[in-house]
Amino acid sequence: MNVTQASTEWATVLEEIGDAVICDRAFLEEILVGVAGRGHVLLEDVPGTGKTLTARSVATALGLSFSRIQFTPDLLPADVTGTHVFNERERSFEFNEGPIFANIVLADEINRAPPKTQAALLEAMEEGQVTVDGETRQLPDPFFVIATQNPVEQEGTFPLPEAQVDRFLVKTSMGYPDEAGEVELLRRRASREEGSPTVSTVLEPEQIDQLRRVPETVRVDEDLLEYVAALARGTRTDGRVEVGVSPRGTQRLFEAARAYATLVGREYVTPDDIKRVAKPVLAHRLVLTPDATVNQVDKDRVIESVLESVPVPTLE
Repeated sequence: MNVTQASTEWATVLEEIGDAVICDRAFLEEILVGVAGRGHVLLEDVPGTGKTLTARSVATALGLSFSRIQFTPDLLPADVTGTHVFNERERSFEFNEGPIFANIVLADEINRAPPKTQAALLEAMEEGQVTVDGETRQLPDPFFVIATQNPVEQEGTFPLPEAQVDRFLVKTSMGYPDEAGEVELLRRRASREEGSPTVSTVLEPEQIDQLRRVPETVRVDEDLLEYVAALARGTRTDGRVEVGVSPRGTQRLFEAARAYATLVGREYVTPDDIKRVAKPVLAHRLVLTPDATVNQVDKDRVIESVLESVPVPTLE
């Protein structure tokens, strides 16, 4: 599969999901950048904006299995990964898979679970496997996590450790629809009997692996490699930032830019592609200084400052 074919397939997926979810196209593009870039997505939004519907719609459109895990303070790691139970008929223990064994997993309100349970996702997100009672089991391929957290209600939550936040390729937000979008939401609801819209499957599971390989063929010129590295370094020298983007984050920006170029049907990355994905890929990786935190400095604004300060390569 080449870039043009991949772009056409992704456009079909975007259109199908967009028929069910009222949101900006840019939001759906960022989720698909996560899928195409072999990463995971963190959604930070208030309840009721359509996060669950979006995750389920993505899974259905891609023809993949879907599982939802509601993270709560009493959720145990075994509730996520699965556990061994005794089969009385066979007189032996057998493994019961947990909800993590799905292609697309919605980790709903992930910051409400204690760190030990949050950590159960770390191995899954990084290695595509889980280890239970010393035995390692492979997760379905592809494996993709969409995690959500509520930015408003923080009582009784456990902030995600930086090591886990860094595992998310993209952090994004749906936000509220504009007036026209909210009216369209009601219009669509009035035209159907079901409470939630339906989505059709537009891809076969075996196509996903082919689509995720295409970004590896996208060309990135040497000066753009230097540009990506300079942006990462710029976050480390900003006075408002205590811990800047890690080398892993630098690589993720590179991968996301190639994935975005694939979505728009281009066989090479441009500076605008890098700028387009810089905020959702880099902002959540920053650790601000105490003063910046007290002053409620916006991480997106930090990335904007870095983008403004780093010279942009000129395409020849």
